[in-house]
Amino acid sequence: MSSILKTIQFPSVIDNIHLVEQFVEDICAEYRIKEDYFGEILISMTEAVNNAIVHGNKLDTSKNVTVQFEVPDDKNLRFRVEDEGPGFDYDSLPDPTAPENIEKPHGRGVFLMRNLADRCQFIDNGRIVELDFAVLESIPA
Repeated sequence: MSSILKTIQFPSVIDNIHLVEQFVEDICAEYRIKEDYFGEILISMTEAVNNAIVHGNKLDTSKNVTVQFEVPDDKNLRFRVEDEGPGFDYDSLPDPTAPENIEKPHGRGVFLMRNLADRCQFIDNGRIVELDFAVLESIPA
């Protein structure tokens, strides 16, 4: 397992999502990530951070969200989003694609993360989400 390469931490304010957008943009530029993958990473990360701010920390500005980045192997970028809330039951969320939920404006964040990331893992009762994206291409020798 590699060590953490970059970390940002900020108070639970919705406007701070722009910090994560810039964080993702900088990393994707540094690792020359293709545009298609960039969009998937950006959507997943903004959903994860939005959930951490709104649902995890309940918009409590005294609580922080921590975002970390690492490269665990030669194929993946890994992002980790952690809040200071109590966690949640991530296995019992309503299916946003079910007919009774299609019109609801909320409830798609975890669904999007699970479908856009190559690996989406919840840790510590859902307080931490790790998202892996298999987007690195091997560099020719």
